[in-house]
Amino acid sequence: MAHQIEIVLAFLAVVVVLGVLAQWMRIAYPILLVVAGLLLSLQPWVPRLKLEPDIVFLVFLPPLLYSAAFNTEWRAFRAQLRAISLLALGLVLFTTTLVAILAHEFVGLPWASAFILGAIVSPPDAVAAAAITQRVKVPRIIGTILEGESLVNDASALVALRIAISCVAYTAFDPVHAGLEFLWVSIGGVAVGLIGAIVVIQIHRFLNRSKLGDAKINIAITLLTPYAVYLPAEQLHVSGVLAAVAAGLWIGTRCERVFTHEFYQEARAVWEMVEFMLNGVIFILIGLQLPVVLDSLNDSLSPYDLACFAVMISAVVILARMVWVFPGAYLPRLFDRAIFGKGDPYPPWQAVTVVGWTGMRGVVSLAAALAIPTTVDGVNVEGRSMIQFLTFWVIFATLVGQGLTLPLVIRVLGVSKMAEDEPDEPQQSC
Repeated sequence: MAHQIEIVLAFLAVVVVLGVLAQWMRIAYPILLVVAGLLLSLQPWVPRLKLEPDIVFLVFLPPLLYSAAFNTEWRAFRAQLRAISLLALGLVLFTTTLVAILAHEFVGLPWASAFILGAIVSPPDAVAAAAITQRVKVPRIIGTILEGESLVNDASALVALRIAISCVAYTAFDPVHAGLEFLWVSIGGVAVGLIGAIVVIQIHRFLNRSKLGDAKINIAITLLTPYAVYLPAEQLHVSGVLAAVAAGLWIGTRCERVFTHEFYQEARAVWEMVEFMLNGVIFILIGLQLPVVLDSLNDSLSPYDLACFAVMISAVVILARMVWVFPGAYLPRLFDRAIFGKGDPYPPWQAVTVVGWTGMRGVVSLAAALAIPTTVDGVNVEGRSMIQFLTFWVIFATLVGQGLTLPLVIRVLGVSKMAEDEPDEPQQSC
């Protein structure tokens, strides 16, 4: 027990040091933390730590998604709902299908396992995207679309993953059943989140009226809120991810009606510290997973074959997004003009390119890969270790490769200048 506590404290110290180093180097800290974790994993004196998926989904994911949703501007989110839906639903399914085809035809995975891989690597990571885009100035509409997409796509990808895993034991695919399951999981998750958010708001109001709750108690309630909606949703077999997102959006839009400005500032300082520590630890743990993933691989494949597979899958993940974003940005506006005679203005191609290049994968993909069961109803999940290996390198390629080059792409395309030309927008007054 004491040894585990020492490891946790050492991780926190490393996070702080690397956070300072990232500020000095002017790069997003998730990139540096993943690389540092990877380098540490190669040292013989570093203990091998397997990232438990349940810990990620329960401890890390709910507060990080809740916080991102809480700070999302609802009006802007609603205005870009079509673009967000095309990315969070359409692009997830498009990427899942392309990856599955290549994984089946070239890597040799069975169809069910190929679709499991596609579902796992299809959603970009909310935490990674936010951390990287915060360091560069982009137009507000880009930030809204990326934030909105990352809040919703985890749920759609995890539902697709659940369906793909269930297909391991069955040869027939029932699209009606899959569609109904998707609706139940999604609508149920949102419903649980909204009900929980309403209850939490009433608790805050009661404590404020009765003078029974001080700032410490209210802040503790805000920290417990994402878990209070995530856990019941998962127990009901609906989306805990969407529950946390829905609760964050609902409470965030009513922030100034529930919290005083002074309390909000105090709570915000606590939340920023919690987010930084959670993000830091989880991204180091991602880098440390390489030996765990390599140990599970079949020795029959050569390093050259493994490298080719990793490059191919990473490339298709990146290219699928670039192929999708341009029709997704321009065709709906073209249809609006053809059908209604008017539509939103066409976005600059430079801005669309930036949205396409901001597709970093992260903790959700790795946790989902590690959580793949070895058997489903007595049937082995073939290629499980290969799925985990390819997922790790997709995360590394997108997070480090795209993350490091994204600021350069934004500067070269002049997207930062577009953001500077925007009128100032009042900050959240809560």
